[in-house]
Amino acid sequence: MKEILIGLMMATTFASAEGYTQGDRILDMQKMAQAMQDIQSGLLYNNVDIVKAGTKVLKETIIKIRPIDSEVNNKDIYEKWLQNDLKMTNRIQKKIRSHASTLEERFTDGDAVQALQEHSKVLGECMKCHVRLRKW
Repeated sequence: MKEILIGLMMATTFASAEGYTQGDRILDMQKMAQAMQDIQSGLLYNNVDIVKAGTKVLKETIIKIRPIDSEVNNKDIYEKWLQNDLKMTNRIQKKIRSHASTLEERFTDGDAVQALQEHSKVLGECMKCHVRLRKW
C-alpha cells in the first residue's frame, strides 16, 4: 500500500513539474541584466554592499540557464546542434561565475580598476553567448 501511495505521489510530482521555458529564460536574463547594472552602480558609487549583492544574484542566476524544453525535445539533430551548444553554455557559465567572484574580491580589497576590468570580462562572456547562441 505504501509503495502504491509513494508511486502515485511521485507520478503527480513529475506530471505537475514544468520544464525550463522561454519565459523562464527571459526572466533569468532580466535578473542577470539587473545584477550587472547593480554591480556597475556599486562600482561607480564605491559601495561594496551593492557589488556583493549584484555578484550574488548573478552567480545564483547564471547556473539556472540551460536549453529550453523545445530545444531539448527537438528531433532534428542538425537544428538541435545549431540551437544548443551545451558545452559552450557550461563553459561560459563557469567563466562568468569565476569573473564575478574575482570582481567581488578585487573590489573588496580596494582595487576598483581591476574590479572594473572583471566587470568588462563578465560582460564579454555575456555577449559571447548572445552572439554565438542567440545569433545577434
